[in-house]
Amino acid sequence: MEFAKISLKPGKEQSLLRLHPWVFSGAVDKIDRNIEEGEVVEVYDFKNNFLGVGYFQIGSIAVRMIAFDKVVPDVAFWTKKIQDALAVREAAGLTSNPDTNAWRLVYAEGDGMPGLIIDMYDGTAVLQIHTVGMYIIKDTICQALENVLGSRLKAIYNKSEGTIPFKSRIDPENGFLKGKTEINVASENGLRFYVDLDKGQKTGFFIDQRENRVLLEKYSKDRNILNLFCYTGGFSLYALRGGASLVHSVDSSERAIELTKKNVALNFPEDARHQAYAEDAFKFLDKSKNKYDLIVLDPPAFAKHLNVIPNALKGYRKLNAKAIQNIKPGGIIFTFSCSQVISRDAFRKTVFSAAAKAGRYVRILHQMEQPADHPVNIYHPESEYLKGLVLFVE
Repeated sequence: MEFAKISLKPGKEQSLLRLHPWVFSGAVDKIDRNIEEGEVVEVYDFKNNFLGVGYFQIGSIAVRMIAFDKVVPDVAFWTKKIQDALAVREAAGLTSNPDTNAWRLVYAEGDGMPGLIIDMYDGTAVLQIHTVGMYIIKDTICQALENVLGSRLKAIYNKSEGTIPFKSRIDPENGFLKGKTEINVASENGLRFYVDLDKGQKTGFFIDQRENRVLLEKYSKDRNILNLFCYTGGFSLYALRGGASLVHSVDSSERAIELTKKNVALNFPEDARHQAYAEDAFKFLDKSKNKYDLIVLDPPAFAKHLNVIPNALKGYRKLNAKAIQNIKPGGIIFTFSCSQVISRDAFRKTVFSAAAKAGRYVRILHQMEQPADHPVNIYHPESEYLKGLVLFVE
């Protein structure tokens, strides 16, 4: 099979020699023929040495690499990729836990499959595709999934309507690609959550905080807890199970609050310890002086692009300073950033600055991260996006 050939400018091959999976548009010297977005290409250095295979896209990242040797990305190729990804989850014990049926099977660059997310919900694979290159081979991906999972695969759902670049020629619609299931509830460590496949954020549920919610449960007993940016109430449910005295869930979205209430009722019907509020998180904190002794700060990404990092850091600083100022003495704060472009060090320094601004003595008890089904590709540090701290505030 003949693929288009992309040649790089002198010196621009170094990142690929280190197995980083991105070729930036400024590194490209020439393309040997006209190509369409999403087309498979071979990449060469300026001396015509082969570097790897990827797919072409329009934008600052011109090629996303899928292999660093000569391959044909057919069904067998993708079957091996997905089988390797499954082996990681099996090693982590995620595929055999009877109390958890929601886990990530494929994490984009973390698993060597740029642009592709696959989450599993009790045998239903939910695809969220972020690039044209992956979208045009979705049928191949479906066949590979069937090859790997066999009878364990009940259905495949495409949830890419809002994730494909808006300037592309693709106009995806959410819907089942194979089979059909009524996924209403996901199980996580024995707790149950409603899943909104069509309209919910991400693939319908935030799988990536699973381990951090377990940690919060251990700190919850007899505490008054505030869960800000609660979305579906994940941390709130673990707090209730952990024996919290009261749990207040806050989100600016009325829809999120309604879903949180439904999830609480599903697990703790008529539990008077929980209340939910559709309010602005910053304003809610302003009126919460000495009311809570555990606060969860899990905001949406304040920065998705490099050019907004300074403003994002100001946002994190302001939010954490307010929480540190208002929490009871001896309180605990779980604080997170899910912004890929905010480094772990930058986030920690920002929280340090917030503590200094608040004028209280703060210690770090834990440093948190994304779970094993969101593995960080050591050659692609950008795949590390979730970082968090557990703080003790005197």
